Amino acid sequence: MSRSLRHYRFPTALLQPLLLALVLAGCSDSPSLPMLAGDATVLAFGDSLTHGTGTTGDKAYPTRLQALIGRRVINAGVPGETTAEGRQRLPGTLDQHRPDLVLLCLGGNDFLRKRDPAATRADLAAMLDTLRKRDIPVLLIAVPELTLLGGDHALYADLAERYEVPQLSGELNRILRDAELKSDRVHANAAGYAELAEAVAARLREAGALP
Repeated sequence: MSRSLRHYRFPTALLQPLLLALVLAGCSDSPSLPMLAGDATVLAFGDSLTHGTGTTGDKAYPTRLQALIGRRVINAGVPGETTAEGRQRLPGTLDQHRPDLVLLCLGGNDFLRKRDPAATRADLAAMLDTLRKRDIPVLLIAVPELTLLGGDHALYADLAERYEVPQLSGELNRILRDAELKSDRVHANAAGYAELAEAVAARLREAGALP
């Protein structure tokens, strides 16, 4: 290397904007949530996995989550509900509870009934559109495919990227593949829901909704 190159200093005026651009690019890859006030209301919207099928109501994940985060968490889980039914129910539920944050966990019944994934995606997208129009932040909770290999259905990651919302991925898949954490093939038990609540709380902190 020549002496002139060894002693060359990159101009600070050019370096600072470059560093800022890199930071902003990194932030865009990880959508954030606004900080929840102490009196905030969180709406857990979903099906039997939100309702707590497989355990008692006081051990469902929304109740566990409320104790973990110190904010009111409403359990709006309806067993057996598809995304099409959830899409119809969501506006009225939002009007009733006026939440500051929604935890959206739907799709499992669509997979059980072998519904066209494109229809499931469209329904979830419509719900995310509704939340965006009402300026309500959302955490999207991915549901696993009911296949031998398992794993979250790809539509959740696609929607999270498209709508720039944070996603909780992998946790339900992990829980429902552990015999000690589930009550049957598609539902968690009390221990499983406790782990789901802890994972949701951790993801909310990571996204900036909790201190």
